[in-house]
Amino acid sequence: MLEKKKGVDIVIEISGITTVEAAKKLFEERLDTEHLSRIGQISHSEVLLKIANAIAMCQPDTVFINTGSESDKQFIRELAINNREEERLPMTGHTIHYDLKDEQGRIIDRTFYIANEGETVSSLANKMLRPDALRDIREKMTGIMTGKTMMVGFYIRGPVGAPVSNPALEITSSAYVSHSAELLYRNAYAAFDREVERVGHFYANIHSEGPNRLEDLPNARVFMDRSFQTTYSMFCTYAGNTLLMKKGNHRFSVDKAVYENRGKELSEHMFITGIDGPGGRVTWMTGAAPSGCGKTTTAMAGDHFVGDDLAQMWISKEGSLRSVNPECGIFGIIQDVNWEGDPRLMEVLRKSGTEVIWSNLLIDENGTPHWTGNGEEPPLKGRNFQGEWHQGMKDEKGNRVPISHPNARCTLSSKALANYSESSEDPNGVETRVITYSGRDSDTMPPIRVAKNSDHGVVIGACIVSAATAAEVGATGVKRAPWANAPFIPGALGDYMDAQFKFFGSDTFAADKRPIMAGLNYFLTHEARGGAEKALIGEKRDVKVWLAWLERRAHGEVAAIETPIGYIPRYEDLKNLFKKLIDKDYPEALYDKQFSLYVDNIVARIDLQKDAYQKEPNLPAKLFEVLKEQRDGLMALKANVVTPAQIEG
Repeated sequence: MLEKKKGVDIVIEISGITTVEAAKKLFEERLDTEHLSRIGQISHSEVLLKIANAIAMCQPDTVFINTGSESDKQFIRELAINNREEERLPMTGHTIHYDLKDEQGRIIDRTFYIANEGETVSSLANKMLRPDALRDIREKMTGIMTGKTMMVGFYIRGPVGAPVSNPALEITSSAYVSHSAELLYRNAYAAFDREVERVGHFYANIHSEGPNRLEDLPNARVFMDRSFQTTYSMFCTYAGNTLLMKKGNHRFSVDKAVYENRGKELSEHMFITGIDGPGGRVTWMTGAAPSGCGKTTTAMAGDHFVGDDLAQMWISKEGSLRSVNPECGIFGIIQDVNWEGDPRLMEVLRKSGTEVIWSNLLIDENGTPHWTGNGEEPPLKGRNFQGEWHQGMKDEKGNRVPISHPNARCTLSSKALANYSESSEDPNGVETRVITYSGRDSDTMPPIRVAKNSDHGVVIGACIVSAATAAEVGATGVKRAPWANAPFIPGALGDYMDAQFKFFGSDTFAADKRPIMAGLNYFLTHEARGGAEKALIGEKRDVKVWLAWLERRAHGEVAAIETPIGYIPRYEDLKNLFKKLIDKDYPEALYDKQFSLYVDNIVARIDLQKDAYQKEPNLPAKLFEVLKEQRDGLMALKANVVTPAQIEG
């Protein structure tokens, strides 16, 4: 079990401020009159101690208390420009930020959980014992903000008042990080004390980029202290390593769901979107997918957008699944975003003049952003993530340098989107009827299947397979990606899996409100289905059909074919939806190609999962029972390729 407040709180141990009186004395010495007045509006003792000790450790020249006012936001924007962390572009509200060329994603090799003796940490993660982490942080963060301005922001991860929202401090010397925070999170300065009292805790994040030099990158570290719900980040700039309200605090929320509210709450790597159904109804869905596997595209395909990356979920008193987005903006991978597949997002990025922070892509001589896969005429030259660029350019290894880094991003407020939903700010969340799981699976699963029951649904999530993504520096190859959440599960995988089974199998769900759980797969190739081409079967826009079928299935309005791996659609239903929704013919031969079961491939995938999970301690037996049931059912088909018609009999 995870023990809160065990051991020393590292920032307090380093700086030694242990009373509110001492904290206030430091504020009087280090803050000017205006910002002393602002910090005076915060009264929670632990919050004040965290801020005071961060100031004493990092030793900034000035401290800026961010209230979230428009003038404060403008100060941060201007500071980002003056510090040369961002550069203005010709389109109103647009700026470009570049990370260090060797830090274009999460530095997983230098990211650690701070662990106490005897504490179980995920087998998929790095850990460092508390005394060692204390020494490393003391050495690297003491005085790291000398000559800089420390910005202190007060945010909440989720709508104010939601049962699963979590207050969070963002303490940083990077104006780019603060600027990003203002787009991605709700500034809750005025309500911060009240929200901390309501939920009984807060998260804290302390970051400095230091001199921001390539030679300092080996000293970059990201630490997550689960006992004191505090992150530390140093000598790095990429938002996934520095804006730790995102994935750092997501990890703390996973802990909270698994160890404090097991069976009642979840914290997931999921989009939230609403689909218009017959009769004017809106059906809400959430879905997990690793980075680069279509999560933002799927979220944007919905008619009512709430979020594209994270979801906090709980079971309400009336027995429905409710979901809120801890964020209120998008930090989205831009590669392959184009007019064909992502018209709503492209409208914002190319035409609206809304506020956007671009990162790690190409800016041409006219100040226009360009990225790989945008479907537009590429420029001949420009400046990108590695410096000056021209067409045909190669790196030192002889590889072509792309226009943009695969992990290039756009950061913007969700409110800029045409399909933004005002339900995003409802503290009651949205009633969620469909859960989806998808990865990057070229040769195995059909485009869509619905689990037979909640246990089978949990196993779909446990068995996501994907390619390593550009969001992880140095990662390559194909890998398992359980729930698309594995990098963010701090504790034992068995504990997390048990929480999934308990939550989705809970008897507190009302019978008519229990969500359906489904697998999505956009990445089947012609080659894997007997063709010669490596191209994908289908188009991006097909996702609207898959989601629409799920919407109708959730309401019991379409039948399905039962298979050993779940329920798949009938041809006529898909044919009608393709024509109605995207005016596209859907031949039965294509249906058979997509939905036939390639038994050998699926059995091999099941065996891969079983073998890998057998190495993990204390996993729920239900996982292996479901995998065996599916494998036995597939073997009983006594053929390698089985069409839907053959299954239906």
